[in-house]
Amino acid sequence: MAIGIKVSPNKAFYLKDPQETTLGKKIIKESILLIDEIGFEDFNFKKLAVQMESTEASVYRYFENKHMLLIYLVSWYWEWVSYLMEVNTMNIKDSKEKLKLIIRTLVYASKDNAAIEFVNESVLHRLFIAEGTKAYHRKTVDQENKEGFFLNYKELVQKIADVILEIKPKFPYPHALATELFEMANNHIYFAQHLPRLTDVEVVGEDYSEVDEMIEYFAFKLLA
Repeated sequence: MAIGIKVSPNKAFYLKDPQETTLGKKIIKESILLIDEIGFEDFNFKKLAVQMESTEASVYRYFENKHMLLIYLVSWYWEWVSYLMEVNTMNIKDSKEKLKLIIRTLVYASKDNAAIEFVNESVLHRLFIAEGTKAYHRKTVDQENKEGFFLNYKELVQKIADVILEIKPKFPYPHALATELFEMANNHIYFAQHLPRLTDVEVVGEDYSEVDEMIEYFAFKLLA
């Protein structure tokens, strides 16, 4: 699905908008690939510069540190998923069908978008599953929250919660369930791939159908 859009993470994440220059787009593209390859702990701007055949100084012109770069990528993913949910549920009137499509979007938000050539969504999806929580499981989370770092996530959750309330207006925990559906989609893919005794589903390649079915089962049992 090729969609010409510009995802717009919080301006506080970067010193210079990477989407505005060829070098900035290359930083985004190569950082996604490198973090996916070696993990966030071993990732640094020196290694990124080597991969890009550039300099550390050029990377620092865009991002203050690697944490801000990770938050940028994670926020990009949240906004991308939120956009996909809107596209996939457009003109869908039945709320239950809408929730099924949302769940499928959460699980399969990994299709490459040829119109955004500097972001490989399937790799970003994999990076988010493995590294995403490191963006906000930090001592600085309260201050960063005050600065609006996680608004994209909150807006995504609100969209899901609104559909939950369409199905069951008096459901007491719409935001908790919405957050859980999103987290389950990522955690159980990760568990199936790396810690299989923590889940009851299997993932073969990029076939996440069992994850999709499990999340749908939990959601509609709670909303019955």
